[in-house]
Parts: sequence; structure tokens; C-alpha cells
Amino acid sequence: MAITGLPPDTDADIARVTEALAMITPRWNVRILLALSGPPQRYSEIAVKVSWLQSGQLHPKIKSLCDAGLVQRTEHSSRHVTYGHTERGAALLPVLPMIVTWAEAHLEKADHPLPAIEQIEDSLTLLTRRHAAALLWVLKSREQVSGRALANIVMPSSDWTNVYPPLRQLVADGLVDTDGMGQPYRLSVAGHGLGPLFGALSAWSAGRPLAGAAQHPVWGSPKATAGPRTWVSNQSRLPAPAPSPPPVRTGQNPRLTWQNPDLFSHTAAARPKAALPAGGPRR
Repeated sequence: MAITGLPPDTDADIARVTEALAMITPRWNVRILLALSGPPQRYSEIAVKVSWLQSGQLHPKIKSLCDAGLVQRTEHSSRHVTYGHTERGAALLPVLPMIVTWAEAHLEKADHPLPAIEQIEDSLTLLTRRHAAALLWVLKSREQVSGRALANIVMPSSDWTNVYPPLRQLVADGLVDTDGMGQPYRLSVAGHGLGPLFGALSAWSAGRPLAGAAQHPVWGSPKATAGPRTWVSNQSRLPAPAPSPPPVRTGQNPRLTWQNPDLFSHTAAARPKAALPAGGPRR
């Protein structure tokens, strides 16, 4: 069923990417996927790695990831059940460093560098706003578009004025620019920077290798040669996040290969509550 007024193949592409984002955005899902890296594990082993989640919270999360096809439950016997990534789940992991790369380049800067896992969660919050993917898709394929034209394309069966709340949110988030009321909309620098990420999500959701992301008809960069950065995980224990905003990652430069302890950094002072300086999309 079409969700926009775009051509069927483009409409399907947006729907798949939106669905992919919806699989990993719910709270704790990315952390659980990372905790599952390596050989299949028993439920109790996973619970130790995400100890801040109670059993009643962890079980439905794992079940939802199983239902999404990202995690596989294997029953060896009535008393021996293990969980591990499916091939699809493992193939999604290399997309996560791309999210961090975009966040470090385009999100507003806090007083201290944030843990990679927090960069991912902040970015996913922005990208899963209602109609965000479709609006960004149209703006990427056309230099400037009026609000009414965007409404006719993105939500053809709805009142055209309904396009303005999500558009205003994208402007506030720093992904879209406009010169003022009644003026056309266009992608910001940060919006254009989503190309590698959306291209990779499109390739993954269509079951294609991530290396083909650069050839995406909308988000691709045919001249690009760099592939996704390698993600390496290990079985070390993941400390629980602080009850206040997540801790600060030590070191100032992102590494090309991360391990789980780098994502869940040691506890540090909470993020300041004062307004952050300008410098990128809002978190």
C-alpha cells in the first residue's frame, strides 16, 4: 500500500527504511543488540550485561527483536535456550558506526564528548519523527519545495496543512532549512549528510550488501569509495548506564573500530542542564 505520492519503488524504499529505523529505535534495543554480539547466549548471560533492565523489561524487548528478525531464539532443550543475532541482525551492526559518524559531524556539541551509544540513540530519535524519512527523501531529490507541494507528495490523502508540524520539527532539529514563512524548504548541511546512512539502511532493508549504498538513486555518492567502518564487539561485561544522562566517553577522536566497553563508558558527571551552544541539529 502506497504511503506517499512518490513512484512505487521510491515509496517502498522509504517504507522499508522507516520500518528498519522503527526496529532499532525503541529504548534499549541497540544496547541489547550490542550485548548479543558474539556466540549465542543464555537469557541469564544477557541479563548480566544489561543489568539495569529488570527481567520483566528485558524479556519483551528480546521477543520484539526476535519478531523483527534481528535475534534468533534457539531451544536446545527445555532448560537450555540461547539467543543470538540472525544473519539480518548481524548485517545491521555496521550501520551503527555510520550513525555515530553523522552525529559527531552534525549534532550540536555538548560540553564533553558523548558515548557512542548515546550518539546513536539521540540520532535515531531525530530520524524517526513522523513523516521525517519521506520529507527528507523528497527534499534530497529536489533542491527546494514549497510546503504545499511537499504535502501533496508526502501525505496526498491528508489535509495539506498537516505537513507543517513535522516540517517545523525538522527545521528545529536542524535537518531542514527555510528562509521564513511561505518560503520553500530545503535540506540543511546536516540533512544532506544523512546520505551514507540512509543509503546503507536502504541497502540493508532491501537485503543488499551495504557496499551498494553509494549507488542509491537519491542518497548515493557514486564517487565515494570508502565502505562502512568495521564494528568489533567482545564479551566483556557492559556496565549499566547512569540514572542521570549517560556518561562521558574518554578521548576526543572517534576510533575506526569500537568494542562494547567504548560504547558504554564509565560513569561520569551528568550532562549539564543549561542550554547547549549552537553547532548542529538538536538532540
